[in-house]
Amino acid sequence: MTDTSGRIYPNLEFLGPGTRFAKDIVAFMNEVPMFQGLEGTEVLMIARNMSCYRAPKAEVLLREGASGDFLLLLISGEVGVWKRDANGIEQKLSVAKRGMTLGEMSLIDGAPRFASCVANTEVEFAVLQRADLDQLVNVNPRLCAKFVLLLLQMMTVRLREASARMLNLDKTPLA
Repeated sequence: MTDTSGRIYPNLEFLGPGTRFAKDIVAFMNEVPMFQGLEGTEVLMIARNMSCYRAPKAEVLLREGASGDFLLLLISGEVGVWKRDANGIEQKLSVAKRGMTLGEMSLIDGAPRFASCVANTEVEFAVLQRADLDQLVNVNPRLCAKFVLLLLQMMTVRLREASARMLNLDKTPLA
């Protein structure tokens, strides 16, 4: 069910299926928390369910409050993560770089986007939709469970970092 039409991001350059970037993804998988613990063949299976895009600098990839049930995996470039504070002023939360994911909370829970993600540079990224994850459950439930567990572990690390920052225990930005 990979988005071969480019309908998720109709205004961006559609680069094709994730298999086009599978070698890149496998090459940096040891650097990416989400992929640690997955074998190369498992990463390839996930990549088959992804669609890839290119976005110019300053493009909003995810908008705070918008609906969306997919995640992004950055293949190249850099993305700023922004959140509006109680006064409506955008605050920079972090910077995402090659190999990092964005939007995984909405993939899991279907809730509106927590933050906005804006390309700091030209970026290439892969998209994994909830429907494709559901399809992966039917084809390879073991791999899907492993993947979702890795996502949840990564989200837990981010939650702990955010909590520590809120308490001024750790001043490092979220990764």
